[in-house]
Amino acid sequence: MTNERRVLVHPDKAALAGAVAARFITKTLDILDAQEVAHLSLTGGSMGSAVLAAVRDSPAHTSIDWSRVHFWWSDERWLPDGDAERNDRQARDALLDHLALSSDQVHPMPASDAGVDLDAAVQQYVDELARYGTGDVAHPTFDITFLGVGPDGHIASLFPHRSGIQVTDRTAIAVRNSPKPPPERISLTRPVINASERVWLVLAGADKASALGLALAGASRDEVPVAGVKGRRRTVFFVDRDAAAEVPESLIAPGY
Repeated sequence: MTNERRVLVHPDKAALAGAVAARFITKTLDILDAQEVAHLSLTGGSMGSAVLAAVRDSPAHTSIDWSRVHFWWSDERWLPDGDAERNDRQARDALLDHLALSSDQVHPMPASDAGVDLDAAVQQYVDELARYGTGDVAHPTFDITFLGVGPDGHIASLFPHRSGIQVTDRTAIAVRNSPKPPPERISLTRPVINASERVWLVLAGADKASALGLALAGASRDEVPVAGVKGRRRTVFFVDRDAAAEVPESLIAPGY
């Protein structure tokens, strides 16, 4: 099994979103050609939504048998159901509500108005992950995990100098006192993310250049959490030109 780490640089945000969407459609078709069901983990943020909207707008997306695809999230803001800041709401608006999906194909993290507290909500998601695990693995193996990266290098809701990035004995955790609002969140843990077949990180903007450069230079995952992310088969950083400012030329894929 190969394990590659590549950086693909695109001219701007629009070109970046379109290129990731096209690759996502192609790869999902490949996955479904090789296996019965695909499990995909989504992220939030402006680029995450832009990629999903580009998938929606591509005529090629109709070639995918979406009835065989399950959608999950790497993290979520502890906000009421339907809140515009929730990652699942953004994903539904951009793509999911435009597909013929059954409710059991979409696995949102619980909302703050669901009648349970944060810790109970985390346990609900732990249980949901375990329903789709195999053998002694208490979670599905994600075929593609999308991640954004913050200017501080955080991924999902695993922040620098916080204990979350170090947790290895749970599949999901409660996050409190987040350094960015809202303060309470739910996040997958690093081992679950790193068990993904492919991790695709989508970054745009000059404010991401330092974190990306540090991660590729081998920074500590405790200081720059994205440095600790690596898919089982492949890890790809899809970036725009501004975000690539501090990437060593040797790590940029030929042709990019």
